[in-house]
Amino acid sequence: MTSTPLSTPSDSHATESTPPAWLPVAAVCVTLVLWASAFVAIRHLGTDFGPGPLSLGRLLVGALALGVVALGRGVPRPTGRQWVSLVTIGVLWFGVYNIALNEGERRVDAGTAAMLIQVSPVLIAVLAAIFLSERFTPQLALGLTLAFSGVAVIGLAGSPDGDRDVVGVALCLLAAVVYAVSLVLQKPLVASLPAVHVTWLACSVGAVACLPFAGGLVTEVGDAPASSVAWLVYLGVFPTAIAFTTYAFALRHMSASSLGVTTYIVPVLTIVMSLVFLDEVPPGAAYVGGALALVGVAVARRTARPRPIPPG
Repeated sequence: MTSTPLSTPSDSHATESTPPAWLPVAAVCVTLVLWASAFVAIRHLGTDFGPGPLSLGRLLVGALALGVVALGRGVPRPTGRQWVSLVTIGVLWFGVYNIALNEGERRVDAGTAAMLIQVSPVLIAVLAAIFLSERFTPQLALGLTLAFSGVAVIGLAGSPDGDRDVVGVALCLLAAVVYAVSLVLQKPLVASLPAVHVTWLACSVGAVACLPFAGGLVTEVGDAPASSVAWLVYLGVFPTAIAFTTYAFALRHMSASSLGVTTYIVPVLTIVMSLVFLDEVPPGAAYVGGALALVGVAVARRTARPRPIPPG
């Protein structure tokens, strides 16, 4: 990871040594485990914190933790265009994503939510077709159909309260959409700015966007048991500060396509953790829907890989 903030992509690449081949892979592994644990922690905290206050608390902790590391490496100096991307990522990925996922997990279990988020690689392929001049192939259309057929199966599975499940599925899909948009925007940023600075600035923007929930956060922290407050801090430090930074670092040294495929393991890890820590698993039909969605993702990505996004 770059240790000094630099202003131009050429200077950055000139002074940054290529990391060992195992380092980006290790960064991905850290990200996957911590993100899987986040689904479980969010589900656990759903009874003590509302979606907005939980998002704000997580982002404040994450921004503080990241700020200590980021400012120790210098003051970042993004360009005006980079600031536009940073603000957009902060509002979408750190703000909207967290609130939508937090509310979604009040309605569906952690494993189901993790499976729904994995539709995002198909959405990334669609965005590439729209904005990066990639061809919208029949295979991409087939993959999109399979993936969202799986989503429909997941939406029909679960508790007898079908309406509540449909809302939860829709919120998780919203989180997947903003994740896909943010990943496309983040790729050129991490090509020219240190990963820790990109993550810190975006996380701070997300925290500012969630400030309207400050009153609720103060009240809920006062009412919540100490164990839940500790889990909130865990969410801010590990799945947010550490995992988003390791993901941004890996994105700098791996293609977006290769990195997107690795997240397929997150639902598996989440389901195992949910069984161990929450004693819950997705409904049987949700496994069928999840498998169908992942097949659709695989079909779409075989023929619709985004071309490299130039820095700047």
